Amino acid sequence: MKRSLLLSMLLLAAVCGVARAEKADTTKPTNIEADQMVYDDVRQVKTFTGNVVLTRGTLLIKAGRVVLTTDQYGYEYAVLYAAPGSLASFRQKRDGGPDLWIEGQAERIEYSEQTEISKLFQRAHIQRMDGKRVTDEVNGEFISYDSRAEFYSVNNTASGESKPGAGRITAVIQPKNPPPAQPQTQPEQPAQPAKGK
Repeated sequence: MKRSLLLSMLLLAAVCGVARAEKADTTKPTNIEADQMVYDDVRQVKTFTGNVVLTRGTLLIKAGRVVLTTDQYGYEYAVLYAAPGSLASFRQKRDGGPDLWIEGQAERIEYSEQTEISKLFQRAHIQRMDGKRVTDEVNGEFISYDSRAEFYSVNNTASGESKPGAGRITAVIQPKNPPPAQPQTQPEQPAQPAKGK
């Protein structure tokens, strides 16, 4: 049971594998706070409910309820549900620089260990940041991210299909290297005539 529960905690950490998560997080302990936990060993389902907060290194997950299921082959599947009137969310530091982060939120977030695909449903939002500067962000009713292929798909319905008239998705993609700040120059002063001439 302890080994299965540990694997479940590691899977929760993988939910945020949405963009090359910081490797150092894999060596950190997982801490979970919730109002209740139910573990069904026969069905291989672990459910955390009530203001669930998971931390592991730089990873922070918040949800109203988290359900972890292990299939017959040992793969785990995680579902994060938002509390009423709120959104389930995650935030994690990314490898590749000193202050790179990824954040996401939605009413429901699903992650498959087998496929390494994360799906965000309803009011879905993902943003990547360099410090506090947002470098990329996408919004839609459905976002799918394949962490193996580093491939995003954003659709205007929660079913994962885009339908005419169902709304619009938005994406903001910043330049990789923002232009350097221009030094302020003083306006040129007109030449003064020489004295005595």
